[in-house]
Amino acid sequence: MTDPHHTPGGLAGAKKALRFTSLRLRLVVVFALVALTAAVSASGIAYWLNREAVLTRTQDSALSDFRQEMQNRAAVLPEHPTQGELQHAANLMADSSQHFSVLLTATDENGRTVVGNSDLDAFTPADVPASLRKAVNEKQKVTDSNEASYHLYWQRITQDGTPYLVGGARVNGGPAGYMLKSLEPEAKDLNSLAWSLGIATGLALIGSALLAQAAAATVLKPVHRLGVAARRLGEGKLDTRLRVSGTDELADLSRTFNRTAESLEKKVADMSAREEASRRFVADMSHELRTPLTAITAVTEVLEEELDAETGSVDPMIEPAVRLVVSETRRLNDLVENLMEVTRFDAGTARLVLDDLDIADQITACIDARAWLDAVELDAERGMTARLDPRRLDVILANLIGNALKHGGSPVRVSVRTEPRGEGSDLVIAVRDHGPGIPEDVLPHVFDRFYKASASRPRSEGSGLGLSIALENAHIHGGEITAANSPDGGAVFTLRLPRGDDPQTQADEAAQDADTADAPHRRSSREGGGGR
Repeated sequence: MTDPHHTPGGLAGAKKALRFTSLRLRLVVVFALVALTAAVSASGIAYWLNREAVLTRTQDSALSDFRQEMQNRAAVLPEHPTQGELQHAANLMADSSQHFSVLLTATDENGRTVVGNSDLDAFTPADVPASLRKAVNEKQKVTDSNEASYHLYWQRITQDGTPYLVGGARVNGGPAGYMLKSLEPEAKDLNSLAWSLGIATGLALIGSALLAQAAAATVLKPVHRLGVAARRLGEGKLDTRLRVSGTDELADLSRTFNRTAESLEKKVADMSAREEASRRFVADMSHELRTPLTAITAVTEVLEEELDAETGSVDPMIEPAVRLVVSETRRLNDLVENLMEVTRFDAGTARLVLDDLDIADQITACIDARAWLDAVELDAERGMTARLDPRRLDVILANLIGNALKHGGSPVRVSVRTEPRGEGSDLVIAVRDHGPGIPEDVLPHVFDRFYKASASRPRSEGSGLGLSIALENAHIHGGEITAANSPDGGAVFTLRLPRGDDPQTQADEAAQDADTADAPHRRSSREGGGGR
């Protein structure tokens, strides 16, 4: 039957999530992030250093040539030059190795501002920042630390996306001069450098990912082997061991795993040996007890007949003792039979003898055989069939109904229905009583062996094995028994068994062997276990 909680899509999603959170992926991501951080940091520092070096070198060369030209050309101009004189001087100054544009400004004899420039279209007074003009025209006080009244100032600007260097100076008693130099070649060089550093960063990132993949494969291979070994160990293959090589932490972990697995294998072997010895002891003890019990049972039956006889041959003084012996002998006989049944389940030798049963008839026969007809209500359709072991079904029903009568009180209602399951169906039998119900702290233990809810009555009629045997018989059929409290009062035991009408169940039935050692309808079928 397909589990709705484990759909293929759900498995695919779980695997995808597992891959996303895998240690290998995390190692690769961490390596990549470290490499990216280092590469970006190194590239940024390298770009910044190269940018400053390139711009400073170009700037210093241009300003040095401009200062020299101002001293050679502008300083020799008259105090009030004409525009022609300024234009001629500007053209001479622009004819420099630095290829900058020059703008000269002064006042003529009439006090009007005259301008001369080497490139009227490329460099005009409007291109000079106001702050630069103010700084150039501001006269400084001459002191010991300041030998000149005017200084050279510069500023970087951007026009139409192109970077420029603007410089300005003034000579004493002469015109103010400005230069404009394009930094576009340097910007192109810096862009090329940025692209180169970006490509180097990308290559470093790819290299780090490959290196991380290789490192992860090296590191995680022992971890993967350890995971596989741990799964094999969890599956019960206790002889699983890891091959140890090296002296690192992973090798120490492998050695620890091997020591743990060896210790676990030894402990499990010791526990299995003790469990087998205990099981053999119980089986042998039960078989050894059957011989004297047979004789004792025969004697007690004779005594019981004497008690029931009309002649009254038994002394009234010892009659209570005789009845106690008869009762305890029956109880001991039931306990031995139950222990033998439990031993078969523990040893895995219990087998099914399957037959097609009419469930209503089977339940009626179980109730009638134990004289429970007046105390049990049956709600089952005639003709409902299932392929089950009749003796083991009788044991289950007798224990559930007997337990309900003993601890819950009549009327006990037994209802039968079917529920679909995969390609077949399940038989569901509910046994409900009208008693006080099962205490919540007792519910998890009702099927435990020898469990009794009240310590004040350790010598109840039951052996404490009845419900446990019923559960084992349900399991061997591939079914289950659950216990709960009804909202309307009383306890409800629900037996769920496959009807044997689906292909898988039929294939399982073909592999079952008959259990010829079991006698039909033992008295243990009347035993109620796990008392409440």
